[in-house]
Amino acid sequence: MSAFMSRVFGAAALFGAALSLAPATAAPAKAPYAAVGAATSVPFGWIDFCRRYAGDCSAKDLVALDVNLTPKALKAIERVNAWVNNSIVATTDKEHWNVLDQWDYPSDGRGDCEDFALLKRKLLIEEGFPRQALLMTVVKDQNNDGHAVLTIKTNKGEFVLDNLHDRVVAWYETGYRFVKRQSQTDQNVWVNIGEPTPAPAYVSR
Repeated sequence: MSAFMSRVFGAAALFGAALSLAPATAAPAKAPYAAVGAATSVPFGWIDFCRRYAGDCSAKDLVALDVNLTPKALKAIERVNAWVNNSIVATTDKEHWNVLDQWDYPSDGRGDCEDFALLKRKLLIEEGFPRQALLMTVVKDQNNDGHAVLTIKTNKGEFVLDNLHDRVVAWYETGYRFVKRQSQTDQNVWVNIGEPTPAPAYVSR
């Protein structure tokens, strides 16, 4: 493990977990959830990531769980989001790896949107959040460009962690067109979100 990643996990340990889990439930009227559809294509970036980090890509089916969004849980989510956003230098994959799209942990302190999301996901799992509620998600931004965020499914709705700002916002407040995300029960299965739309060729912001 690199010295940078050692510092990452050391800092993350300070956040504290003490989180409770809630069975996945139907959305209450004032806590909207995105409408998910059938299984769809898996992003190549995720497939390639799993070739290098097989231990983080277990194919074991899990029971869907939502985060019980207590004030303590929300505080931990906000801290992880802000800490990663302010610790990683935003760098495109072209600049970083000389490729259009490569999903990886930002172990050298640099990365783009999906790398921020992958690290947030890993840290939150280390904090005790259920993997089934932490969903890598592909969206299209206001310019119709590909972008990746982390969706957190909770008993109070779905919230998004974005590398472009430190706010934890409801999915419908992002202004993005949601394309697809990981299934709650199998992280290697991806599902459409809303009406099917062509997926971006790559995500990089």
